[in-house]
Amino acid sequence: MRFVDEYRDPVAARACVAEIDRVAGSIAEAKGHHLKFMEVCGGHTHTIYKHGIENVLPPSVELVHGPGCPVCVIPMGRVDDAIAVAKTPGTIFTSFGDMMRVPGGSENLLEAKAQGADVRMVYSPLDALRIAMANPDREVVFFAVGFETTAPSTAVTLLKAKEKGVRNFSVFCNHVTIVPPLKAILESPDLRLDGFLGPGHVSTVIGNHPYRFVPGVYGKPLVTAGFEPLDILQAIVMLCRQIDEGRCEVENQYTRAVVDAGNPKALGVIREVFELRPHFEWRGLGFISQSALKLRESYAAFDAELKFEVPGVRVADPKACQCGEVLKGVIKPWECKVFGTACTPETPIGTCMVSSEGACAAYYNYGRFTKQATIPVKVG
Repeated sequence: MRFVDEYRDPVAARACVAEIDRVAGSIAEAKGHHLKFMEVCGGHTHTIYKHGIENVLPPSVELVHGPGCPVCVIPMGRVDDAIAVAKTPGTIFTSFGDMMRVPGGSENLLEAKAQGADVRMVYSPLDALRIAMANPDREVVFFAVGFETTAPSTAVTLLKAKEKGVRNFSVFCNHVTIVPPLKAILESPDLRLDGFLGPGHVSTVIGNHPYRFVPGVYGKPLVTAGFEPLDILQAIVMLCRQIDEGRCEVENQYTRAVVDAGNPKALGVIREVFELRPHFEWRGLGFISQSALKLRESYAAFDAELKFEVPGVRVADPKACQCGEVLKGVIKPWECKVFGTACTPETPIGTCMVSSEGACAAYYNYGRFTKQATIPVKVG
């Protein structure tokens, strides 16, 4: 397949759905339970809801959503830390747009901006570096978030800042890694999974090799998938066939972008600039050892956590919000008590409703009326 139309070919999609129905139905009949697969990446969640994939799958296959949205997994305490840095006099705080709406304990970055903090939206960390070079009398901080997908761009920016001798630029680093949360989910006692749709974006950087512990240790198949509708359907077919044939492997559906060894240049700049933190707090998953990145000592001059006073206070999520359960795949978005009522994309309570890759926002935008239509209506 080379063009978008081919990735969305209805004839090929119907053939995939028929194959899923045949294989998964046979497995359900033999084992007595339906198959439950987790899509790890928020981009997959977006594709599944946007194209109605969940609605065409047979009852013998269920998709649940994992912690692959980089905005959704940032805990409220780190947002409060970012706001404290942004309010430091003389500071220009830069951030991607979706992070500016993520609620902290009492406010978000946009509200801090309305109160006078100099908070600016950027499209890349290099934009933040350019702001720093244009404002040598101000301290400029970049709010770095994301998995291994975005970490290389932050690393390259820091390499350039060091090369150019920029002294007024720093990074508030919240980059996280994908493997530790996968292990945390696999060891969760309250979730039964039969396999994973592996993250496509992250895998373009780290490759497929790091996932081999999933079948090797936990006995679950994993298929790395792309982001078009046929990518998702073909990956589900591959997962079903592995289970039906008694195989348990890491397979690659996204061969046009992912190679087993990953991207050596991207991995090289990550290793040059970052090292693992001893532990990091994830929304919904708690503290996970060696699951996030921090700047190496050789880049300490660019570390906002060393340059500024960061409160580091832990903040409990709102009781009404169930983002944690959604991120672990324990509940579906519409099962949250505030979904679509108190919590909407315009007035989000939880991070899953803020980001376009969040499961709640994806379902709200593309699927909430479908769910309502399944509820029987009494007439008369």
